[in-house]
Amino acid sequence: MSSFSNIFKTPRHSYMKLICISIIFLLLAPIISIIFSSFENTFSLWIHLINTRLNIYLYNTFILMLGVGLTTFIIGVSLAWLICRYDFFMKNIIEWALLLPLALPSYIVAYCYTDFLEYSGFLQTVLRNILGFNSPNEYYFPKIRSLGGAIFVISFVLYPYVYLITKVAFKSTPASLLELAEINGKKPFYSVALPLARPAIIAGLSLVLMETISDFGTVDFFAVETITLGIFNLWLGMNNLAAASQLAMVGFTFILVLFALELSARKKQRFNDTKINIYRGYNKKVSSMKSFFIFLTCFIPIIIGFLIPLFILIFHSINYLDLENFNNLVSISYNSFLISIITSLVIVTLSLILAVGLKFYNFKGMSFFSTFAGIGYAFPGIIIALGTLFFVSFIQNTTNSLLFFLDINIELILIGSYFILIFAYVSRFNAVAFGAINSGIGRIPPNMMEASLTLGKPFWFSFKKIILPLIKPSLLTALILAFVDIIKELPITLLLRPFNFETLATYVYQYANDEMLGRASGAALLIVLIGLIPILFINNVIKQKTI
Repeated sequence: MSSFSNIFKTPRHSYMKLICISIIFLLLAPIISIIFSSFENTFSLWIHLINTRLNIYLYNTFILMLGVGLTTFIIGVSLAWLICRYDFFMKNIIEWALLLPLALPSYIVAYCYTDFLEYSGFLQTVLRNILGFNSPNEYYFPKIRSLGGAIFVISFVLYPYVYLITKVAFKSTPASLLELAEINGKKPFYSVALPLARPAIIAGLSLVLMETISDFGTVDFFAVETITLGIFNLWLGMNNLAAASQLAMVGFTFILVLFALELSARKKQRFNDTKINIYRGYNKKVSSMKSFFIFLTCFIPIIIGFLIPLFILIFHSINYLDLENFNNLVSISYNSFLISIITSLVIVTLSLILAVGLKFYNFKGMSFFSTFAGIGYAFPGIIIALGTLFFVSFIQNTTNSLLFFLDINIELILIGSYFILIFAYVSRFNAVAFGAINSGIGRIPPNMMEASLTLGKPFWFSFKKIILPLIKPSLLTALILAFVDIIKELPITLLLRPFNFETLATYVYQYANDEMLGRASGAALLIVLIGLIPILFINNVIKQKTI
């Protein structure tokens, strides 16, 4: 152990280690609870599932992942190559605008396109008026509420993951290698850029597929029975938590494979020295016609993934703007902002403690377990909600039994409280904040703290005066990312919220499910505007840094 770490070998060192271990355990508690709860015997129900719905759950989940994976791969990689390779009309604006679909949760896009493409929607109504059709039997129009519709919606929301990560990989490719390929008669894209970017592409696709499995709102609205929706049906439809947790274990296998692929891809990534990072200047000049064609190609995903849903929400928000709807929007916005701010502060605090333990106390194995504690982000919200319910139920029942034994006339109620909701949020989204904070602390030279401690200053005094001011941008980043994720979260909020407690996400879900998108549009539009915050933040970071 380094001399710097030896400074902290005091009783406080043991307390800090115990605190870090406790935090990691609590973050992993929902996942652990799911595993233990799955041991219950539900053999008869599984026979029923195998004979009826299980094959449908598995088939739909697999096809959805395959369809979204292929679509996002084609869109994301193609867009990244066009942006990096060519100099075309409005390139600088298009480059960051391609990230805009990330601001929209997929379930909101699903509601918008259903309203736009269904039989009574704008598009089919216009087509019938132009072509003179009077009934749906006279023409064919693809059904948006289908497995194909779900692939379409989710793909155009999630392609920015692949686009952004692949673009970074392409921009780190030395121009000399691309020129060498051209000299030898090879196509630079297939012979150089794509092979070198393969780890980044796999990492991006892994994130996309994790989000696809996690999706609840879209598949529920489109009635596509995936594993995630199956867990929901077993939990609330059949009231069988054990069977739901066992089906969640089936979903674990998908998640763990993707998680392993993402970690493997991350290990294979290589970073070039910035001296040869001159790909920014290797943009091909093209003719005006080709420039416009590339612009149009890049603009289409922005239209489909962002502009059309945004215009639909704005249109409905204006049409349904009245005093009652406005008052409801203010009330639920207050709920969403309050619970999101409180939870974000809790997440940032816990992540900061873990990052400090990892950086300054050098606990053995802390790096692995701190990273592993963030695995909740890879799991569907409905699985985290189920695991949280098991764990908090155990805590509540055990505590009440102990109080009864001690003849203390107090009953602890955690189920249906804000506590269980915040606990589930923290378990689900802590990875986002920990990554930002740990990255910020990791860039600080340890000799800054050593100097302060050598002068006789206490550790936490030194930390407050030296480290905290330096990592304020990282803390703010962590707070913003956690806040936005919580605002958009649907299944956890829907399943664990207190009675009569509405957030923007649940409000949108309930009205949209009742075919009343107009009433939900104001809340949905607010979610989108909040979702733009990290997009603008990422764009600002990209502008200020050289990749």
